[in-house]
Amino acid sequence: MELSEDFGEQKRGGILQSASKRVRMIFSVMASPNRIDILRILNSKGPLTYSELKSLAGFKSKKESGKFAYHLRKLLRQSLVALNKSERRYTITNLGKLVLSLARQIEERSIIESGKMYVRTSHESIEEFNSHKIIQSLVREGSLPLELAQKITEEVENRIYKFQTSYLTASLIREMVNSVLLEQGHEDYRHKLARFGLPAYDIHEMITNVDGIHNGVEGLLFKTGQTVFGEHLVLNTLPKDVADSHLSGDIHITNTGIWSLLPDTIFVNIKELLEDGIDLRGKFLGVTRVPPINTLDELATSLSLLTSLLFREASQEVIMDGLVTILQKYSKNLGEIEEKITSAFAATSTAPRYSKNGTLTSFRISLGSDSKLIGVILGSYKKYVKSTPAPSVGIIIDYEKGKVSEFSDTLSEIIALGGRVSFSKGIISNKGILRGDAKTTGTTINLQSLSINMPRLAFESNKDETYFRARLALLMKPALAAMSLRKKEISDLTRRGLNPILANNTQYMQKGSVTLVVNLIGLKEAVFGILGYENNKAGQEIFSKVIATAMEVATKKGKEMGDNVTISMTESDAAARFSALDGEKYGKMSVLQYVEGESYSEGIVLNASEIEGMNLKTDKIVEANHMSKALNGGLLVQLKIPDNADVAGIKKAIEKTSELVSSFRPIRKVHICSNCGLKEEKLTDKCPTCKSPYILA
Repeated sequence: MELSEDFGEQKRGGILQSASKRVRMIFSVMASPNRIDILRILNSKGPLTYSELKSLAGFKSKKESGKFAYHLRKLLRQSLVALNKSERRYTITNLGKLVLSLARQIEERSIIESGKMYVRTSHESIEEFNSHKIIQSLVREGSLPLELAQKITEEVENRIYKFQTSYLTASLIREMVNSVLLEQGHEDYRHKLARFGLPAYDIHEMITNVDGIHNGVEGLLFKTGQTVFGEHLVLNTLPKDVADSHLSGDIHITNTGIWSLLPDTIFVNIKELLEDGIDLRGKFLGVTRVPPINTLDELATSLSLLTSLLFREASQEVIMDGLVTILQKYSKNLGEIEEKITSAFAATSTAPRYSKNGTLTSFRISLGSDSKLIGVILGSYKKYVKSTPAPSVGIIIDYEKGKVSEFSDTLSEIIALGGRVSFSKGIISNKGILRGDAKTTGTTINLQSLSINMPRLAFESNKDETYFRARLALLMKPALAAMSLRKKEISDLTRRGLNPILANNTQYMQKGSVTLVVNLIGLKEAVFGILGYENNKAGQEIFSKVIATAMEVATKKGKEMGDNVTISMTESDAAARFSALDGEKYGKMSVLQYVEGESYSEGIVLNASEIEGMNLKTDKIVEANHMSKALNGGLLVQLKIPDNADVAGIKKAIEKTSELVSSFRPIRKVHICSNCGLKEEKLTDKCPTCKSPYILA
């Protein structure tokens, strides 16, 4: 009996000694960083050949071959690594994974216990490093399978421990995660986890160069926010082919940062909006609630509030109709009206600006109604323009039922002062964009901001106009699909309260009419230059065929999507970008030989110095009127007024132009001192008040 017990004790002692020896051997394997690295590589990369494993482990020279073989034998002997003899590839065993996990836990705990491993998070806190949060983020944000998320996290942890950084941040961890995802071929997941924002250098430059920011802190914050949302749109929201077209310069999206957030142009009737009071419901709780208007004071206050709020709900322009009608009730005291409307215009000047040029609010005035009241409104606007260096309020004169000559004296003075005045027959924006549904009296919306590079299509078409039009059709289809998606996104955000006035007056953009507008840039250069056609009858036929093709595609695709789609030729920041990109791609001289101005054409330009000698049969006038009828989205006709033109010259030019075309916008450079804001007609080299040489035109 005693012999049996002694034998049992010896056996147990032998087993314990054997187990203890195996544990010691495994710990001796773990003592080498090289062997731990080999385990980590096999765990993250999968089965590898001898040469692949050797290279990845860093043993690249022939002198290190023996050293690598020694470490690999140690791992094989302890069954931490196995060799698949048929495939001649090495893999990590389950025991190897257990050892690697133990090593990682020991390493993690030792660093945390030392107080050196803390993360500076993006929500302004310092927390202990926790690998499980990386896994959760990968699954939640990137939709990675759990097993893959764990594998990526282990590799990231290994790198963090290897570098042992003393200043670990959430953004640094994300950079490492994205790097590992790219290395392992998971580019799609990497896009989902991309962090958007500005480099520290860019932020420093913005703060350092605040002289160029004219809107205070608001300008800095907007520029930063637009960069973030713009990157998100291009990299995560737009279909890849559309995003690539934008980045390459085939198309251009204006204001990418707010493209999916706000409409571009809104047509509203202020009488309908103001009569029942402004209903903001639970939004803008800091804004004074205004009841239905009964007095002129209440009207002025409501008008200022409404204009400032609508500024926030459009990226480019708000066209407000019905001002004359709503003021007629108070027309007994014209002097008081002028004072109140001037103050209302001034109050809107502090509204937020979502772009470099800001949103423009244009009051549409129809001639042929109450002449005295119209004169008072124009007088108010003139006072506002005189005291505002760069007006954000404009006037659109509808002369369909009246004559411009009746108010041309005041209008000429306003234009000379830098007022933003447009002329039209019918409902049109300052940029020449037609209202989508002329029959609707309520709120309508235009989504534009997408322009097509027509010269680029011509360069790529080998002077074959049929191929040119085919390429145009192919490019338009995905672009229109992206615009339809944009409409749905803005509609959803409006429904959820981002644009409360639109939500209240369009039933979340369902009741109100929404029109998608595609803008053609540089069509003149494309047809009459690059494709090689003369600007004669034959060339004009090709020009018209291109427009017809664009409209045919727009109509067909619009029906498929259930959207109203129109084609325009108006101004856009795309013109300068397109000509610059094409100059880089095809050579500057290849582009400059076709360009008359500084960039590609945007609509039609008439020179005021030549307008007196023109009539309805003049080629440019015929072209303007023909294109105006052909384009269902609108045509911008600019009347270029010389810098030295006086009020009398401006008066003659606008009167004559109104007799020849159905819409136009006078443009004239007005010089402003960027230091003190002085605006004078003869301000050129140096400001007479502050002596600053920095003059804006």
